[in-house]
Amino acid sequence: MIIVLKPGTTDAEFDHVIERIHQLGLKPHISKGEHRTIIGVIGDESKMQAQPLQAIAGVEQVLPIMKPFKLASREFAKKDTIVEVGKVKVGGGHLAMIAGPCAVESREILDEIAGSIKKSGANILRGGAFKPRTSPYSFQGLGEDGLKILREIGDKHDMPVVTEVMDPRQVPLIERYTDMFQIGARNMQNFDLLKEVGQSQKPVLLKRGMSATVKDLLMSAEYVLAEGNPNVVLCERGVRSFEDSRRNMLDMSAVPNVKGMSHLPIIVDPSHATGRPDLIPSMAYASVAAGADGVHIEVHSCPEKALSDGPQALLPPKYAEVMKQIRKLAEMFGKKY
Repeated sequence: MIIVLKPGTTDAEFDHVIERIHQLGLKPHISKGEHRTIIGVIGDESKMQAQPLQAIAGVEQVLPIMKPFKLASREFAKKDTIVEVGKVKVGGGHLAMIAGPCAVESREILDEIAGSIKKSGANILRGGAFKPRTSPYSFQGLGEDGLKILREIGDKHDMPVVTEVMDPRQVPLIERYTDMFQIGARNMQNFDLLKEVGQSQKPVLLKRGMSATVKDLLMSAEYVLAEGNPNVVLCERGVRSFEDSRRNMLDMSAVPNVKGMSHLPIIVDPSHATGRPDLIPSMAYASVAAGADGVHIEVHSCPEKALSDGPQALLPPKYAEVMKQIRKLAEMFGKKY
């Protein structure tokens, strides 16, 4: 349920509304706009429906929301949310161009890649220090040493950094080094992990699960929002299908679908969606045209020697070509980065 307060509501009236919400055993989430303050109320709506809350001084409207993702819903915030990752804005017309290798392998390799993608126009550096792999014998990442390298190279090239967190116990460690948490597809419904990053104010990049619906994705975002962290960026990265000529099926309709259902920004990851470098450019362009708030692309200077996901990485020169075309599309659709 959403409570809309009247313009000019006094502090005493506001405090009284919050007090009544707590008395009902519910949880308020406050959003103060330029002209209006709205309060999202989380809990059993039936408790509120029996109460004459609109009679409270300062209350203009009481709006029921039947969607289970209340804080992530478009009803909660009509205006698109803008998430700030370091100095980079995501959403509201601002594009996040995230690029880098799947995994941090060494200082030298990451430095080379970061320099090239920054020159091409990328504004956020990605690299995994902890890697969730299908096989326990595959490269699992460099751990804290990888985080230190990622931070060092990000600072050198003046780029905020994002890396994946796999376990609630990793959150304090990763929080020290990164500008943004990434929740991978395998962990989209790891609710303990979502709650833990929700208690941080660091932005969260939340990837859609391999068999998750859009509603499932928004419900996972709700876990983060409900803990008090409003800085969530959604990511469409393809879902499982019967088609086997590419890695996953990229659901491009998810972008405008999410835009209609939620105020949260959404980006697209064509690298994991297709698993094929020849398809990544076209899908990157389609992402911007569909209204995405950014594109997430894996780039490696020598894919054949990459320790993780080399076959789906673009070479730096190809990434530079892709970025030239994305600049043209961004200008055409009124986007900036």
